[in-house]
Amino acid sequence: MTVQTAAREAPPVIVPVRARVRRLSMEVAKFGVVGGSGVAVNFLVFNLMLHGIGRAPMTATVLASCVAMATNYLGFRFFAYRDRASRTRRQIALFFGFSALGVLMESVLFYAGYHGASMAGPIASNIAKALSIVLASAFRFLVYRTWVFQHDARRE
Repeated sequence: MTVQTAAREAPPVIVPVRARVRRLSMEVAKFGVVGGSGVAVNFLVFNLMLHGIGRAPMTATVLASCVAMATNYLGFRFFAYRDRASRTRRQIALFFGFSALGVLMESVLFYAGYHGASMAGPIASNIAKALSIVLASAFRFLVYRTWVFQHDARRE
């Protein structure tokens, strides 16, 4: 290898631990902002359907989760993970596929709280909903950052 060739080759990029922690912290914060707005939408639709117009508990939780999922996609795509790979059919399919699994997890957990633990009153049903959202959100965070909104190596 000549001196000119060596000068043209870029040295490997080593990201310091502090920078990686800061980047992950920002990612978690952005996920929290989008997720927090999704939780607000989820609770609003859930309470409107269950306690407002009297829909069945499982119908209310599934529909509320689906509405929140749709609003979250926009927030994740255009805010939290806007620096990640561009929108593709694969990304959209993965988002909604993993989100559907998240809705299923959330619904099963809500069912266990609402029916299994008798958390059926207005306050208790919201506690069951909150617990189900928190547990399903941990799953969503991991799969969204790992498989859905991957880093585009060309932008690094």
